Amino acid sequence: MRTSRAAALILVLVAALAACTANPPPPLVTSPAAQTTPSAVPGPSQIVVGVDDIVGGYNPHNLADQSTITTALSQLLLPSVFRQADDGQYELDTTLMRSATVTSQEPFTVTYEIRQDASWSDGAPIAVEDFVYLADAMRNQPGVVEPAGYRLISNIQPSEGGKGVQVTFSQPYPGWRTLFSDLLPQHLLKDAPGGWQGALQGSFPAYGGPFSIKQLDTARGEIILERNERYWDKPAAVDQIVLRRSDEAGLAGALRSGNEQFVMSRTDATGLQLLQGIGSSVQLHTVPSPRVADVLLRPANGALVNDNVRAAVAALVDRNKLIDEGAAGGPSAGLRADAAVLAPSVQGYAPTIPANVSAPDPATADSLLQSAGYTREAGTWRKDGKPLSLVIASPGQLEPYADIAKELARQLTAAGVQVTTINPEPRDLFSNLLAMPVSKAGQTVPDGSGSVGVDIAVAPMPVAGDPATVLASTFGCRPGQTGATSTAPVVPANPAAICDADLQPTIGDALSGKKPLADALAELEPKLWAQHTVIPLFQLADTMALGTGISGVTPGPAMVGPFGSAVNWTRGGK
Repeated sequence: MRTSRAAALILVLVAALAACTANPPPPLVTSPAAQTTPSAVPGPSQIVVGVDDIVGGYNPHNLADQSTITTALSQLLLPSVFRQADDGQYELDTTLMRSATVTSQEPFTVTYEIRQDASWSDGAPIAVEDFVYLADAMRNQPGVVEPAGYRLISNIQPSEGGKGVQVTFSQPYPGWRTLFSDLLPQHLLKDAPGGWQGALQGSFPAYGGPFSIKQLDTARGEIILERNERYWDKPAAVDQIVLRRSDEAGLAGALRSGNEQFVMSRTDATGLQLLQGIGSSVQLHTVPSPRVADVLLRPANGALVNDNVRAAVAALVDRNKLIDEGAAGGPSAGLRADAAVLAPSVQGYAPTIPANVSAPDPATADSLLQSAGYTREAGTWRKDGKPLSLVIASPGQLEPYADIAKELARQLTAAGVQVTTINPEPRDLFSNLLAMPVSKAGQTVPDGSGSVGVDIAVAPMPVAGDPATVLASTFGCRPGQTGATSTAPVVPANPAAICDADLQPTIGDALSGKKPLADALAELEPKLWAQHTVIPLFQLADTMALGTGISGVTPGPAMVGPFGSAVNWTRGGK
């Protein structure tokens, strides 16, 4: 019996070994009913927008950060009390607000009521603290966009647990609807490293709009925005919007192939031709930007404090060539800024430029410089043995400002003026160099850092919003500046370092509505041109090229652009 069992065991082992060395059996076949096929995961509905660049910073309230990408992101990610409609009128944004009304004329008071469900993407409520944070920064920080209205605010009081905001002004302010756009999250920024100047330098810490940032890759040149799942109002119709950087040829190629649905680009003549060459499947629109390229002859440093020297330098400038260099045959070429205050795309704009401004006038320049005590020796203008030497600055290598600055330097050098051209980083230029305190005598006070005083700046100046606010922000003084008796240095009220006590009453009357803007401009425009402090060149503009496969996109209001309607964009159709 034991022998039989042992033999049986041996047979089993032999069979097992044979199975290990033989071919494996065929796989089991299951019936069709038992098989499962994984369902395809649908990709996000995605709209791709081609842009020139995505580099920050992204603070819409800083002059240094002004760009098409900053304007786009602020509309997609940040809450605003009012927004512009297609006709340019300011309408209450009911996705954020319950109401905003003037509740007192004496003192002038506006009461805001914020929706109870409005909150930042981290769950913090959008509240009075955000209003206070923005107002304080706009009143006190250098290099901000159109601060004149905020400088009239004398007090902000909360109510309704922070969802009510009562703002009191020192005088009536008809342009109050332009305030408190693009609110920022105070609770995350007030103590952040770098303070206000570092706010939104590289990204956004929280969102209060219909989109949020999924990925921001400056090296790759791409920002991926996705639907903000914590947004309390109408959700975006698409899952993602991608902002993708490319050069002119790349933008046109991606639009032609359908890899991008539309393009927003500061085109030159070549880029415009590439987009036009795609054919009738692409619609082209000119979208004016809220900026004008200006040459600022600053009466804050050395030689340009003298009115005759400043007028002489202005007479040496070939404005037409500067415009040709900067516009480069793109859409800005048709937006020459021939008024001191109103931009070409603003309602009521009309040229006010004197006949002798656009072309150089060497004879007048020679006469003015000689009257200021200069003589031309060996081709260079000198006074007391020292050359007439000016520093020209532009914000980094940003275009078109860097190229305009080079052309301006060439013109002045050829005319006998010694020129030094510098290209500081934009934030250093606007928040430091153009904000260096100026004494009553008109001399820049050294800041101890070795910074060079800037005589001439080629820079973007804001022109959106309330025109009287643009006037006061560009040419006006700080509140109380003209009546101050102290000789202590003060930070200039504007990048051009202008504060004219004779013009300030009219500027103030326009800002408060005491004097109609048209009447104020009729009085001021000739005097502003005669100052030779701000030489406007042209309004910047983008070309919007709209391809197929997308619906709901329009050029939007002038100086605002298409991104305000992005919540309604959809793929498919036209």
